[in-house]
Amino acid sequence: MPNVKNRIDEQIEIAVVEYAIEYPAHDQHRSSNELRKKGIFVSGSGVRSIWLRHNLDNFTKRLKALEDKIATEGIILSESQISALEKKAQDDEACGEIETAHPGYLGSQDTFYVGHLKGVGRVYQQTYIDTYSKSFIVSFTQQKAR
Repeated sequence: MPNVKNRIDEQIEIAVVEYAIEYPAHDQHRSSNELRKKGIFVSGSGVRSIWLRHNLDNFTKRLKALEDKIATEGIILSESQISALEKKAQDDEACGEIETAHPGYLGSQDTFYVGHLKGVGRVYQQTYIDTYSKSFIVSFTQQKAR
């Protein structure tokens, strides 16, 4: 039996992808309802399936697709697109997201007191994160008991 890739009409799939980029903040159910108002009938789970096939399954990925479209086509943004991009910028800033030029440019380091081990002394965990690649190194150090 052949593996059927998609049971949704190609025009509906295109409309769902375009809508996801037009309104990246809308969830799958709202997208389904709004598309239904335009005469495009697809369920919320159908929207989700299409998003998964096109790598649009979360807000961040839909924003990335919007940014790519801006870069390639130079489109004029709608109010909802502008507000979604502003929300992402605020979220990135609130979460401490830092853009750096290359690996090793900037790192973040933290030391955590793990505890005291009998016969070993105090044990500390040191963590270093490279802000460009998001890779990290964890090491443990000890301070001898006196």
